[in-house]
Amino acid sequence: MSKNENIERRKRIAKRIKELRLKANYTSHETFATDNGLSRRNYWAIENGNDFKMSTLLKLTKIFDVSLEEFFKDLD
Repeated sequence: MSKNENIERRKRIAKRIKELRLKANYTSHETFATDNGLSRRNYWAIENGNDFKMSTLLKLTKIFDVSLEEFFKDLD
């Protein structure tokens, strides 16, 4: 996978996370992060396509109550 492909995949994942936050009726990433015990700065970075740990992804899928299969559906 090229560097550009990697960046594009991270952007799609970030977009999915933002969509799930908005679906959960959080207009502010800061409020969402605070309410769910996440660092505001780190959560902002995630929504902007930066790398993050697998454990963070698992925590987010639990918060959003979605399976990994649901989360990754149609991302390719």
